[in-house]
Amino acid sequence: MDEYITIALPKGKLFKKSVELLAQVGYSADNVVEDSRKLVITNEAAKVRFIITKTVDLPTYIEYGAADIGIIGKDVLLEEGKDVYELLDLGFGKCRLMLAVPEAKQRPKLTDYAHLRVATKYPNCAKQYFDKLGVQMEIIKLNGSIELGPLIGLSELIVDIVETGTTLRENKLKEIDSVYTATARLIANRVSFKLKFARLNKLVQDLQKILEEEAK
Repeated sequence: MDEYITIALPKGKLFKKSVELLAQVGYSADNVVEDSRKLVITNEAAKVRFIITKTVDLPTYIEYGAADIGIIGKDVLLEEGKDVYELLDLGFGKCRLMLAVPEAKQRPKLTDYAHLRVATKYPNCAKQYFDKLGVQMEIIKLNGSIELGPLIGLSELIVDIVETGTTLRENKLKEIDSVYTATARLIANRVSFKLKFARLNKLVQDLQKILEEEAK
């Protein structure tokens, strides 16, 4: 199967745009849908295979070579810290990781929140952020609705991904600092990128051309 390119696609908000973008450069297959029951979807003519994974697992598939390339948010890349090549900023799926607190509990300075509890899906990124501030916090890892933390007294603050900020406002939470902005990235397994360089490099160049055209 060495001549095949195996592509990992993330379930969720990045899926549809990822499939559309790859199809524009000739990387497609029948029935590449998010709820597909097939674990591996193959296009024999194009020598390409697709696997559809949970977002948090996708960098692991790439790092260990189960897939050659994949598309994933920069937020997941930073949190997981996997050893992969980041080939291209695809520009879509823009969001930001931010620090928020209940509106009624705002304090004058960021350092005034020291030694409080913060709920997040991104404990590694949160720790790095607070370490840079020189602030010690108790970080609580959650997988569900992070906004619930301050509402029920589990935490005083949250570190979470936002796109529009609507959910924050609905729950009377105030963004007090931005940790980073994230977009979708094309990533590759390090060995695959060397062994299949010609084909993967052409894919990157073709995607760059499309992104440049869309930006005009």
